[in-house]
Amino acid sequence: MRLVSDDILTDSNRQRPTFDAVYPELKEFELWNPASWTQGHPHDFYKNMRESAPVMWSELRKGGDGFWSVSRYDDLKAVELAPTVFSSERGSINLGVAPKDKWKPEKLVSAALNALINLDAPRHMEMRIQQMDFFAPAYVATLRDKVSAKVDSLLDDMESKGPVVDMVPVFSEQLPLFTLCEMLGVDEEDRPKIAHWMHYLELASQYLTNPWQVIIKEPLFPFRFFKAVEDMFAYGEAIMADRRANPREDLLTAIAKTKLSDEELPQEFLDGSWLLIIFAGNDTSRNSLSGTIRLMTEFPDQRQMVLDDTSLIPRMSQEALRMISPVRHMRRTAVEDTEINGQRIGKDEKVVLWYGAANRDPSMFPDPDRFDMMRDNVDKHLAFGHGVHKCLGSRIAQMQLRLSYERIFDRFPNITWTGHQKVAPNALVHAISSLKVNLYGPDGKRPTQVQVRAA
Repeated sequence: MRLVSDDILTDSNRQRPTFDAVYPELKEFELWNPASWTQGHPHDFYKNMRESAPVMWSELRKGGDGFWSVSRYDDLKAVELAPTVFSSERGSINLGVAPKDKWKPEKLVSAALNALINLDAPRHMEMRIQQMDFFAPAYVATLRDKVSAKVDSLLDDMESKGPVVDMVPVFSEQLPLFTLCEMLGVDEEDRPKIAHWMHYLELASQYLTNPWQVIIKEPLFPFRFFKAVEDMFAYGEAIMADRRANPREDLLTAIAKTKLSDEELPQEFLDGSWLLIIFAGNDTSRNSLSGTIRLMTEFPDQRQMVLDDTSLIPRMSQEALRMISPVRHMRRTAVEDTEINGQRIGKDEKVVLWYGAANRDPSMFPDPDRFDMMRDNVDKHLAFGHGVHKCLGSRIAQMQLRLSYERIFDRFPNITWTGHQKVAPNALVHAISSLKVNLYGPDGKRPTQVQVRAA
């Protein structure tokens, strides 16, 4: 079976496009640079892109090939709906792919490429269908009670640490990890390992941007990172082999038993599935949970609407996803000469879709910087992507988000963002690594329990 990594298009320091750029190249913000993203989405820059350079050539430094940036809603949607022209497999979803002799750790890079998210038809849909049962409404319903109980437990822990608490490590990271492990069927005693591996994978992107900052926090990071990667894939290989021999009713078994053209998946595809599910399976929910509390502090009228009518929580959740845009971009690669909004695109050129820009396109969402859960098209955001590659786990994510908001606003109706947050240097996802909240409102204090004597 041919692997994605066998035929992947690698970068060769090509900085100019095949066809002349129709629109200007705006340079106030380095889209490729993870360090640029620590203040959140560059909404002013997005606005300039949409208005004057909707299909903009962008250079990629450090030896990478340049790319076309797409920022308008309709253009982005058109690309997503043309997977035979704009491939996920030809160049992967990453901004750049280094030459193969620079793949380090090689197993990690190979796994990142040989994953469902990087497949085109027919293999993409064939593999997706075999895992669909664990993302369907019936299965989501079976998870709901377990997730609800976990939400209550995590909120108990938050309250014990309050009133001021960093929401990310005690809630936003914990809930998606719990849900994921329940779906996968990871045994309880092994779950701390998943959190450990995720920690080092996330630090790796920061290390590439600012290695000294990471080393100051974790002096042994380079050594521990390679050990974590080795352990993560060794565990994944062992657990997939076990599921093939001893199947269970869980997602790991569905992945292990998946076939393409009646062939079992090679180890490289199993590694890719393992990496994708434990790493990408957390981002949308984790960052949306934190980001929504920030938004409810910034838009108190919307919070009050939810407090007055909890049936609005699904609408609030959709609007928050639009505003937060937890996934910042995905890449496609043109497999032939084509055109987007008057700009000719050459074969094998990268096309990068900036979801945060499209989700604030005023032609689709009037007054886009205002949180308005009563928009007629509140569910038309592209936070989960669109078309054949729309996020497989979107129903799971929405279930977690809605349950969380119901319980949070029931127990802590005045929960308030203190103004302190940290966003990790990451161009792929809006990675909120810290968000301080006061559970009881601005300057709130823990309620005093008054003992009532029996008459």
